[in-house]
Amino acid sequence: MKALTWQGTHDVRVEEVPDPVLQEEDDILLRVTATAICGSDLHLYRGKIPGMNDGDILGHEFMGVVEEAGAGVTRIRRGDRVVIPFVIACGQCFHCQLAEYSACETTNTGAGAAMNRKGMKPPAALFGYSALYGGVPGGQAEYVRVPKANVGPIAVPDALPDDQVLFLSDILPTGYQAAVDAGVGEGSTVAIFGAGPVGLMAAACCRMLGASTIYMVDHHPYRLEFARRTYGAVPIDFDENDDPAQTIVEQTRGRGVDASIDAVGFEAKGSAVETVMTNLKLEGSSGKALRQCIAATRRCGTVSVPGVYAGFIHAFMFGDAFDKGLTFKMGQTHVQKYMPELLEHIGEGRLDPAVIISHRMKLAEAAEGYRIFDQKEQDCRKVVLTPD
Repeated sequence: MKALTWQGTHDVRVEEVPDPVLQEEDDILLRVTATAICGSDLHLYRGKIPGMNDGDILGHEFMGVVEEAGAGVTRIRRGDRVVIPFVIACGQCFHCQLAEYSACETTNTGAGAAMNRKGMKPPAALFGYSALYGGVPGGQAEYVRVPKANVGPIAVPDALPDDQVLFLSDILPTGYQAAVDAGVGEGSTVAIFGAGPVGLMAAACCRMLGASTIYMVDHHPYRLEFARRTYGAVPIDFDENDDPAQTIVEQTRGRGVDASIDAVGFEAKGSAVETVMTNLKLEGSSGKALRQCIAATRRCGTVSVPGVYAGFIHAFMFGDAFDKGLTFKMGQTHVQKYMPELLEHIGEGRLDPAVIISHRMKLAEAAEGYRIFDQKEQDCRKVVLTPD
C-alpha cells in the first residue's frame, strides 16, 4: 500500500510499504477514505519531537471503512464507516474507567514526554506520533491497523459526508475539551491564542456553548479574518500588537477575560532569547503564549492549554498565576469521551467542522500539503487528503 513516511526534518514522502495485518483479536483493518494534516504533525515535520525513525508512517486524524475485524471486535463490524480517535485506549485500566482516555496505562510501549516521571507509567499511545507514544503507524495511508477497536472507533451515519465528521478524530474534541476545561458557558468572555485548526475549533465550541465575546490572537491576517467572519471573534494581530493581553484587559474594564485558551503550544513565536535557548536545547518550550494567557485572564479565572508543550519553560510567571488565583487545565484530549456528543451536535447542525477546510488533496500530494500548511501559503487553514 501507499503511505506517507517521515524521512527527516522537512522530508516526508509517499512510499510503498507493507500492508497492515490483524495482530490482536480486538484489531480492525481500516480502508482510509479521508485523513488530515494536523498542526501537531508539523512538530514532527519540523524535527521537534524525538523518537522519530526513518520510514515512520504519519497521521492521526483519519476515518474510513472497516475491511476486516478481529474475532474479539464487538462494537463495529466489516463494512461500517467509522472515525478513529487519535488516542489509543484500552477502556479497562484505572484511567479509562474514569474516562481519562489519554492517560490510558496499557497501550503505550514508549516513555512519554515527561522528564520527571518518578516511575509513573506513560500516557496512552497515539497514532503516528513517534516512539515516545508507542510508535504506532499512522493514518496518512491507504490502510491502517486499528488496535482496541471496541473502545476507539465510532460509527457515523451515511448522511454525514467525510468532511463533516473527520475532525471527530482530533481537532474537534480537542477544541471542545479546551472550551469545557475553560469553563465556558453562557455569557463567558474568552481569549484564544492561536487561530490554527484547534484554535478555530475551540472558537466554534465556545460560540456553541454561549460565549459572548471571543478574542482571537494570531499573526496570520487570513486566519484572523476567517475567525472574525465565521465565529464573530475579535481579531488581534500580535505582529501589530506586541502585548495582546494588555489590549484584552483594557477592553474588559481592566479585569481580563473569564478564560484563556493556549492553542499554540511550545512552538509559540517568542523572544530572540527564547528562540536561541530552544535551539540550543536549554529550554524545552517557548513560554510566550502561556505568559500572555496568564496576563489576559481575570482573577480566579481559568487557563486551558490544549497546545502541546514539552520540557521546561523559563519565566513561567507562576507568582502571577498564584496572585490571581488562576486554575490551569491541560493535556491530551480524552477523545473517546466527547465523540458521541459531538457527533450529535454535528448531526443537529450546531457544529460545522468542515468549514475550516481550505485544501483537499490526494494522498500522493501529501508532501506538498505539508509544505503549504507549514509555510501558511495559499491561505492554508486545513489540509484533507484522500487516497487515490
